Amino acid sequence: MAKVPDLFIRAEHAELLKKLAEWDIAYHQNDAPVVDDATYDAAKHRALDIEREYPELAAGGVSTRVGAAVSNSFNAYTHSVPMLSISDVFSESEVADWYNKLADPNVFIELKVDGVSYSARYEHGRLVRGLTRGSGVQGEDITENLKTIPDIPHTLTGDFPDVIEIRGEVYMLRSDFFALNAESDKTFANPRNAAAGSLRQLNPAVTASRRLSAFAYTYGELSKRTWATQAEYFDRLESWGFKTTRRWAHHAVNMAQIQNVYNEIMRIRPDIPFDIDGLVIKVDNVDIQERMGARANSPRWEVAYKFPAARAITTLNDITVQVGRTGVLTPVAELEPINIGGVVVSRATLHNADEIARLGVHIGDRVVVQRAGDVIPQIVDVAETAENAPEFVFPTTCPVCGAPVAQDTGMVARRCINTLSCPAQRIGALEHFVSRHGFDIDGLGTRQLELFVSRGWIETPADIFTLIERHGPDIKNLDGFGDKSVSNLDASIERSRNIDLHRFLFAIGIPEIGQVTAKILARAFGSLAAVRSAPEWKLTQIDGIGDVMAAEIVSFFADEHTAAALDKLLEYVNVHDATPAAPVADGPLAGKRVVLTGTLMNYTRDAAKEILEQMGARVSSSVSAKTDIVLAGADAGSKLTRANELGITIWTEGDFENAIAGNQ
Repeated sequence: MAKVPDLFIRAEHAELLKKLAEWDIAYHQNDAPVVDDATYDAAKHRALDIEREYPELAAGGVSTRVGAAVSNSFNAYTHSVPMLSISDVFSESEVADWYNKLADPNVFIELKVDGVSYSARYEHGRLVRGLTRGSGVQGEDITENLKTIPDIPHTLTGDFPDVIEIRGEVYMLRSDFFALNAESDKTFANPRNAAAGSLRQLNPAVTASRRLSAFAYTYGELSKRTWATQAEYFDRLESWGFKTTRRWAHHAVNMAQIQNVYNEIMRIRPDIPFDIDGLVIKVDNVDIQERMGARANSPRWEVAYKFPAARAITTLNDITVQVGRTGVLTPVAELEPINIGGVVVSRATLHNADEIARLGVHIGDRVVVQRAGDVIPQIVDVAETAENAPEFVFPTTCPVCGAPVAQDTGMVARRCINTLSCPAQRIGALEHFVSRHGFDIDGLGTRQLELFVSRGWIETPADIFTLIERHGPDIKNLDGFGDKSVSNLDASIERSRNIDLHRFLFAIGIPEIGQVTAKILARAFGSLAAVRSAPEWKLTQIDGIGDVMAAEIVSFFADEHTAAALDKLLEYVNVHDATPAAPVADGPLAGKRVVLTGTLMNYTRDAAKEILEQMGARVSSSVSAKTDIVLAGADAGSKLTRANELGITIWTEGDFENAIAGNQ
């Protein structure tokens, strides 16, 4: 009988899936990884362990995921044969576990090139469509961009099948990467990011200017196969006009040979002119490959034997602090340039103030730097402490706008509180402002906001309401715009000028204030002026507003930068006062204070809140001694912990449904 996961296992699994989905989007869609490969791999393997132990969680889990959904910027096409990922292994014993189960000991070993995957479909020898991996089921149409890469032929030569999808990796030589960074206003973090960003340009001319290269290594749909082994397939690829990693490929017939190849490639890795992050070991016999088939997201006949992170020791010259799009301050180590695994590293992340304290790092120290997964360099240790080095003092004001820096209780991150007008967090604040639960302005997505901000047309939310008046003709001349789209955007902006108080409070991005708390504030005070002038003591008297939240609200409205941005915004919008909602006096939950946390399987947060209120409950956003019930779904975190500490009744989704049915 299969084991049943408890609430905490479900919560951990859901949190891992949430993080992995966010990281996949950052990596596959935005070409901007936010964590190193080691962190990603650890989270993925933990999720897989949970799914193996509790099979009911595997549906929709990591076991079935590949890549990320297709971006709205590109046309989507379904892969005729799913474009799967490769299972990772990290040690000789893990490779042996896989290898010892094979029916045939003959394997073909290739380099795992650190680039971005592509699929190129040829019909009667002519390239007709190119796709990214995307979700593995659907990919982005990058046909014209692929045609700009010299290593991908427009027509095949020799004897080829009528239909074949060639699959491989687009990458960038290190020499081309360094040249690109020297010539470009934008600095790319590494060759993989540069290749991915270049391949997914909306203008193929930009892709053509980026000196991309490509290898081919496998295939998707195929009308006829004429090769028996992976080695023979490489011969065919080269005869058709493709480049392969044949120069570095090996055969092996036992584990000792596999490990010898691994050790040798590790030794020569810095001399290989492009980035690799491991080896791909494949059953050489293609008939056996086809018989072995695939799992939901990866073939059974191949594994990726990943390399460990590369490390080196260098001097920490300085620590600078960057401000991200959500206002979080991140310390960055400015290093004496050092070659790590063939890449010159001059900067590394220090994550946060607590990490600096944990490492005990000072300016002038000799530090151990790691390129974890060859993506984001980080300092992992201090090799030698500098003499008389002072402690690093984390800034108390934003390095970009000068606004105060706050730290949430129980959180390590410090952030700038000026959410409305800090230049560093402008895009994130604007995305939140125009979102569905805020001003709900159609036609102002991330791409449009980035475009308008980069041209200086939008700096604060107030600028949105004069955008068309000031720049309508200019917008019509941009790629992807025209009379109709500008007219639709103008109409959406005009509709949003009148807004309810709770939506306005949510939209302006007060820290800690989500939809529920925004409604509580609106009902309690009735008008924006009353909320802006509310003292901290009065805020704490409201059910659902704790001490920390009250302090955040007061600090937000007291900041001079925020106040100026709000006053400007109010010249263009009309905020409707709130009417207090009449409580349900006779419902089954009348008088009960309920807190929602985590993700419910069958209800959105809004739907569950509405049902609870119809049953007479007062739904709050924070847990306190006054809370009666905490309804905890998957991904329940600190609120659930707090509820357990206070001995508050915990409801699962099943308990909630029983209450709806009148059985609770």
